Amino acid sequence: MKIHCLGVICVTAAGFFFDISATEWCICLILFGLILGLELVNTAVEAVVDLVTEEKKPLAKLAKDTAAGAVLIAAIMAAFAGVIIFLPKAAQLFVG
Repeated sequence: MKIHCLGVICVTAAGFFFDISATEWCICLILFGLILGLELVNTAVEAVVDLVTEEKKPLAKLAKDTAAGAVLIAAIMAAFAGVIIFLPKAAQLFVG
């Protein structure tokens, strides 16, 4: 969660620096909410699985891995969206 919050701060700073459009802000905000929300769901799933069983069970591992995978997929897609939004703006700094 700390890493995701740091990402939110960095993307917000980049958004102000590059003066992104209202639509781009909306995309970033939706992705912030999606990733942070999924991280909370992942934490909840892990807590419930730990509450239910202390022994190693394949289904418990599957539940934890699947929840973590959902966060990972959302983060990867958010990174792609970030590249689409910020790369052209960053390239303009170097090209002129």
